[in-house]
Amino acid sequence: MPFVKGDTRINANGRPKGALNRTSEQMRLTINRAVNNTLSTIQTDLEELKKTNPEKALDLAMKLMEYAMPKMRSIDITGTMEVNAKIQSINLNIVDGTKHNNIKDI
Repeated sequence: MPFVKGDTRINANGRPKGALNRTSEQMRLTINRAVNNTLSTIQTDLEELKKTNPEKALDLAMKLMEYAMPKMRSIDITGTMEVNAKIQSINLNIVDGTKHNNIKDI
């Protein structure tokens, strides 16, 4: 049946933003099930792999760690600041037992 303007059975708003279609939703569910099944044996699998190929086990553990811990990165902050202040006076107290009236006496 062709589109008829003003038909009340048609959703004029369309699919809500971020909503998945059925195929995407089923695919995501299938992948989640597979991951959940793998998570229950991943520790023993890593231990088995460590016995035969420790380098590959370490590489796999590092890749998995990216999903558990955020990556740290450096942040450079630059800026300028204008200071329009003058030094009024500097008081200097030297504790050596002698009294100095002028800084040139020291």
